[in-house]
Amino acid sequence: MEASAAAQGPVLLALHGALKTFGPVVALADGTIELRAGEILALCGENGAGKSTLVKILAGVHAPDAGTFTMDGAPCAFRSVADSKATGISVIYQEPTLFPDLSVAENIFIGRQPKNRLGLIDHAQMRRDAASLFTRLGVPMNPGRRAEGLSIADQQLIEIAKAISLDAKVLVMDEPTAALSGAEVERLFKVARALRDAGAAILFISHRFDEVFALADRITVMRDGRYISTHPTTETTVEAIVHEMVGRDVDALFPARNTEPGPVVLQVSGLGRKGVFRDIDFCVRAGEIVALAGLVGAGRTEVARAIFGIDKSTSGTVSVNGHELAPGNPQAAIAAGIGFVPEDRRKQGLVMDLSVARNTALTLRRRFSRFGLIDFRAEKRTAATWARTLQVKTSSMDQAVSTLSGGNQQKVVLAKWLATEPKVLIIDEPTRGIDVGTKAEVHRLVAELAGHGMAILMISSELPEVLGMADRVLVMHEGLISAALERAEATPESVMHAATGSNEAAA
Repeated sequence: MEASAAAQGPVLLALHGALKTFGPVVALADGTIELRAGEILALCGENGAGKSTLVKILAGVHAPDAGTFTMDGAPCAFRSVADSKATGISVIYQEPTLFPDLSVAENIFIGRQPKNRLGLIDHAQMRRDAASLFTRLGVPMNPGRRAEGLSIADQQLIEIAKAISLDAKVLVMDEPTAALSGAEVERLFKVARALRDAGAAILFISHRFDEVFALADRITVMRDGRYISTHPTTETTVEAIVHEMVGRDVDALFPARNTEPGPVVLQVSGLGRKGVFRDIDFCVRAGEIVALAGLVGAGRTEVARAIFGIDKSTSGTVSVNGHELAPGNPQAAIAAGIGFVPEDRRKQGLVMDLSVARNTALTLRRRFSRFGLIDFRAEKRTAATWARTLQVKTSSMDQAVSTLSGGNQQKVVLAKWLATEPKVLIIDEPTRGIDVGTKAEVHRLVAELAGHGMAILMISSELPEVLGMADRVLVMHEGLISAALERAEATPESVMHAATGSNEAAA
């Protein structure tokens, strides 16, 4: 469990001086990493630092243009993902990649299903094997249910079970905890530590420094596509790692705000959706940031979806500037001045194959359309304006949004909605899976929007973000608002008591 013990293990995987270019773009200039048997190594860096490219080299998605790559001292030259898996490397990506029409068990064992004596797939055995994996994870999950409709948290757990089932020597975890609750994270950590103690090498990628310092034996830092340093966790600090990641000190992730909220813009009264949430009452004023906090499954995202009209509420009302909205009608919400940045930006916020310009202008198609034809030059001009405002790092407005880093994808989603000049912005997990430097930029942007009079409803699972950004905190527990806290009342203890339903006992 100690870093010193891990440091004595033999080097299992080594990548030195890896170079990867895509045309004129240098995605990785010096990809260098050493993973030892029986250790957890954290990989830290801003979005765009080269982490994803390095991981894709390990996974066999990309071949390096230069550099050396060895496993157990033998040179590696992967031609495919299958080559990487056969060598003993398993990768859990930040975004789940499940087949929605297949069952949980089928997703775990796809391509390697157990067979019976007749050579047919043994579905019963496959479900038993999947159930055993979830028992090992300490997570209740029905192996026979379809993957469609599962939460991101459940999808991530299936990906983790899939990786564990491969008995990989090297396990790469790319933001696996981004959508997990505290209890689920701790379960994952127990599994990771057990795998490490059994001799596996784990590469853990996370923007959450509390997780990095709680789990990792050593920390490797990358910046601008280059290797910067590696430190034993016990011999460094968060401040030192942040400084190496961004090349500068990030003194304040949360900008100071001292604004007086204006009149009520968004009013939610008695909102309910049968079996999901009920009796939701709150308002958001002009220039105010209100946070919806709570554990995964508390109903926060479901409330936001109902306010925007994606899901139809079964009771209550939503009003913008005194005008009541028809339930289940996103177009009416947009027309009233509501913008909605969803939690899952890749599946719900963006069309990944389209360009930056096209994604940014999706909400303004009617404005740029005349006689059924789109004015592409106007579309690009508008997109370029917002790209500059939000500092989106892109080679051109024609670049596919799928090729951007997670932080820049989030900025494009924001640009899409800010282009509509909304009165209310609902933003679900605004900094999920993005680096510390980009987090500071997003926080600054949200604070500026509120400063200009926008009413902002923010959903976040990161308690420091909730406490650092919100003027008021509404805590949800099992589909109800269990506490409404002013900024001065909101503490880690008060929020967690309310989120776990123990606030009454604590009082």
